Amino acid sequence: MKILHFFVFGLLLSFGALQAQTPRTAPLVEKSRQQTVEPKIQIALLLDASGSMDGLIEQAKAQLWKIVNELARSRKDGKAPNIELALYEYGKDNHPSSNGYLLQLAPLTTDLDLVSEKLFEIRTNGGAEYCGWAIEDALDNLNWSDREEDLKLIFIAGNERFTQGPKNYKEVCKAAVKRNVVVNTIFCGACEQGVQLAWKDGADRAEGKYLCINQNEKIAHIEAPQDAEILRLNEELNQTYMSYGGRKGAEMKARQKKQDVNAAAFSLTERAISKSSGAYKNSSWDAVDAYVENEDVILEADEEELPEELQGLDKDKRKEVIEAKMKERERIQNEIQELSKQRSAYISAERKKQAGKKGNSLDDVMLKAVREQATKEGFIFEK
Repeated sequence: MKILHFFVFGLLLSFGALQAQTPRTAPLVEKSRQQTVEPKIQIALLLDASGSMDGLIEQAKAQLWKIVNELARSRKDGKAPNIELALYEYGKDNHPSSNGYLLQLAPLTTDLDLVSEKLFEIRTNGGAEYCGWAIEDALDNLNWSDREEDLKLIFIAGNERFTQGPKNYKEVCKAAVKRNVVVNTIFCGACEQGVQLAWKDGADRAEGKYLCINQNEKIAHIEAPQDAEILRLNEELNQTYMSYGGRKGAEMKARQKKQDVNAAAFSLTERAISKSSGAYKNSSWDAVDAYVENEDVILEADEEELPEELQGLDKDKRKEVIEAKMKERERIQNEIQELSKQRSAYISAERKKQAGKKGNSLDDVMLKAVREQATKEGFIFEK
């Protein structure tokens, strides 16, 4: 019997030693989680808002949702990316000189309505344009991903000498390279003039692209046969949003409608297409998006925090109402996406018929640069 006891005891010791040497399942679970992390595309747009830049701001307003739509078509390892945008204005006298005459209007965020809201609030005003300072502020004060495989881009646009201000742009661009953030420069004017004013040198030192545009070019809008139906579906889509969080949520839902109005001055169709994509997320105020992200946020919420449609309902009934809204939203979004493909084909054919299209507006140069730089990082763009 003693021999048996010693034998069992020895087995237990051996098993304990094996456990100590063999990794537990937790690291495997963590590894699995890391493998399912969605890729990111982070873009900070730094706009010269001095007195001569009204055309640039108008182009940005007109093309914001077109740019978002192009980004939403990208995939990496078969996964759609999380798209985060940030917005700065610089070169304005009403911002303190101690802050470089600049202001961060929106941090890197998936809240695209916030970016739209701030973009439409920009008013130009003369001032010193400190490009180096603006880039440094974006590097230091935005929450950039620390994952090398994510795409991190800065686009800075302006029309004065790139060397202005106390910050050495050469050192700032060098710092961007170390942070794995690519800086693309957009000169608003003749390309050769931008070279002379060091905009190309800034891009070269930051391993980015030097781009030049005519900021006063009027963006030609091509109407497509699908536009009317997409706009009708957009109205239906808006009805699937249910604000939670009391007054704050109601304000965010009103902001959504206001950005529809803002976009209508240029192309509400492009915005509607963005709203039908995975890039458009509103979990901070919409009950459906919040439920998809973490259902307990809504199922466990206090009565006064709930949208009217969910008040007075138990958890099972809340779930039923939300999932019905979710299915309705998915149906509408799928219909818009299908119409979007048809619309893209139509517009592409129409543009080929147009003579003299130079392709040097803000969206043209940005999208070309983004596609090239994203492709280098393993992103693929759907046709």
